[in-house]
Amino acid sequence: MRKKILSVLLSLAALSTYASPFCDSCMKIRIGKINAADYNITGATVTHNKKWGQVEFEIRVAGRAGASISIPRGQFDEAPIDAYVFVTTLNAEDIGFSKTAGIVALALTAHPDFDDTPLFDENGDGDYANDKIHWHPHWVVLVEDKRVAGGFSVKQFDKNDKTVKLPPTNPGLAAYFDSPGFQVITAGNAIRVVVPDYRIRFKTSFKFDALSSYLQVNTSKENMPMIGVYKVYNILSKKLSLPYSVK
Repeated sequence: MRKKILSVLLSLAALSTYASPFCDSCMKIRIGKINAADYNITGATVTHNKKWGQVEFEIRVAGRAGASISIPRGQFDEAPIDAYVFVTTLNAEDIGFSKTAGIVALALTAHPDFDDTPLFDENGDGDYANDKIHWHPHWVVLVEDKRVAGGFSVKQFDKNDKTVKLPPTNPGLAAYFDSPGFQVITAGNAIRVVVPDYRIRFKTSFKFDALSSYLQVNTSKENMPMIGVYKVYNILSKKLSLPYSVK
């Protein structure tokens, strides 16, 4: 099953990245060299919009949010993932997973080697399989992991464990990793995403922090995590203390 998933992801990665001229969330992204200012977080807010029943997440940086991403690896194994991450006090059950220990995070990601959102067409060109470099969200459960330099990895589980529950939007990995399909907008120094209240079980009061990071996929080393955090560029609170509250 795992080989089949990897084969599908690699096939998707080989497709074009044409975007519809009407795409209001697409931007020209520089691939191959990270501009440090683009990941230097200067502020973040999470606001509950009661009128529209949604929670609005925003990260602001010193440079241009989402304007630069890492060099492609050319394969799924060791593929780079660049991310702006909201670390929260939400529970796994609030976002559709079965109960499990760990840190619930909303990661806004881009990765040039694969498309892991098969249900959504982020660039609006009619092809659901070629959106790999467009910024999109993932719900993940993070756990401390000393095997990787960034200190965290996406929590995995035994694929034969029938007690594990994942949202129907998950891309099929044996990990607490979901592709919820919320639209991500980059504009100047800000990157934003909106989450409907019901998609977090109406838990609109929680604490959070924000960080920017580099993650990497692993499919070849059994002693390493499938998706690990290898570098943390910047943490808003400096100590990942989650001091901020939803407004």
